[in-house]
Amino acid sequence: MSLLKKILTILMVSCLFIITACNPPIEIEEEPVKKLYDVKHFITAGNKSKLLNEELETSTEFDLNVSGLKVTINPEKTFQVMDGFGAAMTESSAIVIANLEPSKRTEVMNQLFGPDGIGISFIRIAMGASDFSLNDFTYNDTLGNVTDLDLVNFTIERDETYLIPILKEALALNPDLLIMASPWSAPAWMKDNKNLNGGRLLSQYHEVYANYFVKFIDAYKAHGIDIYAVTPQNEPLHETNGYPSMYMPASQQIEFVYKLGQAFERESIDTLIFAYDHNWDRMDYPISVLNSKAAKYTAGAALHGYGGNVSETSRLERLFPDKGIWFTEISGGLWATSFPDNITWNMENIFMGMINRSAKGVLMWNIALDQDNGPKNGGCQNCRGVLTSNTETNTVTMNEEYYIIGHFSKFVERDALRIESISNNGNIIVSSFKNPDGSIAVIVHNKNTFNASIFLNIHESSQQYNIPAKGIASFILTEK
Repeated sequence: MSLLKKILTILMVSCLFIITACNPPIEIEEEPVKKLYDVKHFITAGNKSKLLNEELETSTEFDLNVSGLKVTINPEKTFQVMDGFGAAMTESSAIVIANLEPSKRTEVMNQLFGPDGIGISFIRIAMGASDFSLNDFTYNDTLGNVTDLDLVNFTIERDETYLIPILKEALALNPDLLIMASPWSAPAWMKDNKNLNGGRLLSQYHEVYANYFVKFIDAYKAHGIDIYAVTPQNEPLHETNGYPSMYMPASQQIEFVYKLGQAFERESIDTLIFAYDHNWDRMDYPISVLNSKAAKYTAGAALHGYGGNVSETSRLERLFPDKGIWFTEISGGLWATSFPDNITWNMENIFMGMINRSAKGVLMWNIALDQDNGPKNGGCQNCRGVLTSNTETNTVTMNEEYYIIGHFSKFVERDALRIESISNNGNIIVSSFKNPDGSIAVIVHNKNTFNASIFLNIHESSQQYNIPAKGIASFILTEK
C-alpha cells in the first residue's frame, strides 16, 4: 500500500471514530410494565352497615386515562419503615380483659391480637401507675419516702397480677408485637415534692432513675417480654395533683436521656428512647432534645394529639430526616360520639395525618375500659376504650377505634415500607405500604357524606371500587 493510501485510510478511520463518539447511542424507550394483581378489600361504612367486612365484588379493568376519582400507587418510591398500630394496655385495660369470663376473654384477645382479629402489632404500657390504674404506685416505693439509691426495694410484682399475664397472651397470639413503656412519675423519694402527683425529678437522682429503667427492662425480660422502646416521661409538660405526673422541662430531659443512654450502653440494652411524648403544640421541646448531646441516644420523638395541629409534625420530619416519629396517645371519649365523624377525624389527623408525615407507628389510649369508662385513677372521667366491657350485661362492644386501628394493623405488617400514593381529590385520602412479603396494602378513606367510586391505579393497571360515605377501605394487592 502506498503512503498516500495509508494516510487516507487513517483519516477515514479517525473520522468514523469522531462521528461515533460525538453521537450518543440511541435510547430505546421501554414500555411501562403492566402488572396484574389479585385484590382483596375490606370495608367499614360510616353508617356501620359494614364493619371491616371483606367485599367479594370483582372489578373491571379500565384505561388509566379514564376520568374520575383516582388513587395512584407508586411502589418504587418508598418512605419510612413501619413498626405497627395499636393502643395502650394500661393496668385498667388489663383488669377489664382479665375479669372477662374465660371463653369471652379468649375471644376478645383473639379479636385484638390474633390473625383472625385485627392483629394489633404495637402497644404501650405504663411504668407504674397512670390515671388508668387501680391506685398510685411505682416499682420502688419506700415507707416514709426513705432514699433507696441501690434500688433494693425494686419490684414489678404489681404487674405480675394482671398486666404481665395479658401481655404474655398477646405475644402468644402475635409474636411480632412491639411493646413500649412510659412512666407517669418517678418514685416519690426521687422528687422535690415527695409525692407521685406533680413535682419534679431531683437532678441528683438522674443516674439512679436511669438504673430504675434498666431494672424495669431486665425484670420484664425475665418474663420473656422485650421492651422495644421507652419515653423518659409521659406528657412532661403536664403536672397535676390529681394523678401520677411529673414535670420534666426539655433541659432536664436532655440531661436525663444522656444518663439513660449511657446506662443502656453500659448494660448492652438495645431498647430505643423516644423523646418528648406530648402534644403537637410544643415542637420546640423535641427539637431541643434532638439538637442536644442526648440526640445520640434518642431514636426520635413521640407525639400526642391533645393540643396543636398534626401539621406541626412536618417540622420534625423536615429538621430530622434521620430520626423517627411515633404517635403514642389519643383517646376517644364521650365528647365525640358520632361514629362517622370520629372515623374522619382520626383518619385525617391521627392515622393518615401522622403516617403521611413519616410516623412509624400509631397508638391510641386504653385498649379496654368498662361501662363507667374505668377503672380510673383520677384524670379523664369520660374516655372511651377501643372496646367497652359492660360488666352488668356481660357484653363487649368494639368501638370505632377498634375498626380504625384494624384497617391498618390487620393489613400492614411490621417492617412494611410506606410507599407513595396520590389522590386527585382532597376528600379521598390514602396511605399505602409494601409489606415484607411483597404484598401491597392500600388504605383509603372517603371523607364525603356520599358513596364514592374510585379508580385504583398501579403499574399501568386500573380497577374501580366503591367506598361508602365516611367509609374506610383496605386493599391488599398480591402480584399474580
